Amino acid sequence: MEVNWPERFYCRSFVRKIAQWREVNFFRAVHPIPAGAKVLEIGCGDGGGAAIFARRFAPSLYHGLDVDPAMVKVAAGRRKGPDWDKRLFVLGDAERLPYADGAFDAVVNFGIIHHLPDWRRGLAEAARVLRPGGAFYFEEIYPPLYANPLFRVMLAHPREDRFHGPEFRAVMAREGLTLLPGFHESCLFILGVAIKTGRP
Repeated sequence: MEVNWPERFYCRSFVRKIAQWREVNFFRAVHPIPAGAKVLEIGCGDGGGAAIFARRFAPSLYHGLDVDPAMVKVAAGRRKGPDWDKRLFVLGDAERLPYADGAFDAVVNFGIIHHLPDWRRGLAEAARVLRPGGAFYFEEIYPPLYANPLFRVMLAHPREDRFHGPEFRAVMAREGLTLLPGFHESCLFILGVAIKTGRP
């Protein structure tokens, strides 16, 4: 589902970009991918995360996908950097990715899965488009952060069938995504990298 204006404002803020820089540096420290990899970002928003990730990982191709036409337009309008032609921003649904199985070396998720009404399908789709050995780089937040009394009124999120840490990690494992050591998790969020190793 599309984010509402308070979350869109935050996603486009300098504060969010600093957080994404820190997350991408963490991703690179946990599991670098070779230069020239093919990368998909689900829920790319305004393209700010794409610029940060591409600068640190140097992919040969970076697809950013978002369900919000306004955000895709903003992302596509960011004409900065010599490698811009390697980036493509497309309108699409993270629950129904328009890509073949194993099409990407990495999938990036800057806190989008919790926005999906069918979050299990979103995780399954992320795993499906990863090649064996590919990396799922993710930041996710849990209901105590976004569904507390204040943010529940301010932000637009699905309210049914939400996940906490055990559910999120269990579905990743079911989809063949093996969580690497060194991930950070609290009752509010998880930040980590998982490798597609195949379904158990």
